[in-house]
Amino acid sequence: MTQKQQLEIEASETDKAVSELDKVTDQTPVYKSVGSLLIKSDRQALLAELKERKELLGTRVTVLGRQEERTKERIKELQEKLQEKLRPTSSSN
Repeated sequence: MTQKQQLEIEASETDKAVSELDKVTDQTPVYKSVGSLLIKSDRQALLAELKERKELLGTRVTVLGRQEERTKERIKELQEKLQEKLRPTSSSN
C-alpha cells in the first residue's frame, strides 16, 4: 500500500470519527485512543484536534499527488529518450 493510500484511509477514518462526535452532545463522555489506552477527553477539543488532523492529512495527500504526477511525467520523458536511443539508426553503408 502506498503512503498516499494510507493517508487517504486515515483521512476517511478521521471523517468517520468527526461524524460520530457530531452525533453526541458535549455532556456525553468521549474517549481518545492513546497507544493501547483510552483517555477521557473533551468533545470540543477532540473535534478540533480531529479537524486539524484531517486538514493536515488532506495537505499531505495533495503534496504526494503532485509528487506522483511529476514523477510520472519524468518517467515518461525518460522512456521517450530511451526509446529514441534504442531506435536503430539508418546508416548508409
